[in-house]
Amino acid sequence: MQPSQIVEEQKVNLLLPMVLAGSMFFILGCVTWLNGSITPHLQQMLDLTPLTAGLIISSFYISVTVAGIPSAYLIRKIGYKNGMAGGCTVMALAALLYIPAAKMQRIEIFLIAQFVMGIGQTILQTAVNPYVVKMGSEDSAAVRVCIMGLLNKFAGVVIPLVFASVVVSGLVGEAEVLSQAQKDAMADSLIIPYMMMAGLIFLFALFARFSSLPDLVFEDDAGEQGELKEVLKYPQLVLGVLAIGLYVAVEVIAADTIGSYALYLGIANYSMMTSYTMGCMLIGYAIGIGLIPRYMSQQSALVMSAVSGVVVVLAVVFGNNESFVISNLLLQPFGGPLLPDPLLCIAFLGFANAMVWPAVWPLALSGLGRLTSLGSGLLIMGIAGGALGPVLLNLANMAGLGAQGAYMVMIPCYLYILFYALKGHKLRQW
Repeated sequence: MQPSQIVEEQKVNLLLPMVLAGSMFFILGCVTWLNGSITPHLQQMLDLTPLTAGLIISSFYISVTVAGIPSAYLIRKIGYKNGMAGGCTVMALAALLYIPAAKMQRIEIFLIAQFVMGIGQTILQTAVNPYVVKMGSEDSAAVRVCIMGLLNKFAGVVIPLVFASVVVSGLVGEAEVLSQAQKDAMADSLIIPYMMMAGLIFLFALFARFSSLPDLVFEDDAGEQGELKEVLKYPQLVLGVLAIGLYVAVEVIAADTIGSYALYLGIANYSMMTSYTMGCMLIGYAIGIGLIPRYMSQQSALVMSAVSGVVVVLAVVFGNNESFVISNLLLQPFGGPLLPDPLLCIAFLGFANAMVWPAVWPLALSGLGRLTSLGSGLLIMGIAGGALGPVLLNLANMAGLGAQGAYMVMIPCYLYILFYALKGHKLRQW
């Protein structure tokens, strides 16, 4: 089985394909990490309970279950570049749905908009991830994914800050009752940002569709299409799908619920808290780029991520909300805000999570050949784990663990990722 090639050239300059892929990852970051800001915003605007507010995040990720496999077959028919363009187009249309949702202040329309946005990002993810993994050496795939992750998480840093600056925010306290005028102002402030987002995403769709960059093909891709039954024979892929699912669950908890936890603590500007988590992920990606593969293997990076995840979760659960040691050391000297230690530990989970996605993808797709697009579709379906994370967290909260103790649900996820790093990815037969 020969490795995949970029058509038209045996040895292609990777700069322009990386620019195309990088722009797609930036857009994915914009729509994905906005969830962490808009969820507490809608929670106050629509008078939602924490569990109902969690559905805003879940509806975005559950669409992956619906669109994962169809996206894989779609990409095989229209190609990776057209798949990127199609995914961006669906996302642009979804962004426009937020406008009537805000005008009518109906949670049902917001959920539909989130679901359609999730379908668009599923198509885009299915196209762009294998494009990055297979455009060069398999041993350095994690580095390329890290570079893409830097752009994705950079969007995650910027978007919450932009959201906080242009959207009505700063209303603190879960029990605070808002006037209808305040709610109307919060709703109206969503319209222009989502119009601008729709226009930006559509421009990226045009870039992907009409650029002269080469597409991704496989030497034996002209033969029979990979069947689902056939691809399920690869344990490293199937176990990798579960690893991705559990990883996205903890990633979403760390990035998209930190704002809600800040709201619970009465922290002002809660809508920008996702930026802290994304900032920590940026640091993790930068370290990964510097260390892999010269000083550290993809497997070793995955082991370190899983172990550090467990340690940081314990720091969140058993930390003191009246302690500000971390802020005094890292934020206050630079004019930063005074934030409780457990809240910042949630942000530190971004550092622990940084290397999981870049490491699992090449390990799971290793040796799949022409089945890569189908395998990619299955891995993308693992993103549906993001729908599970906030729900489990809120159920654990309601079950008596409390808003802080509920983060304990993340530990089994990290333990499974550790298993995949040590053994699961090595399996080649059941």
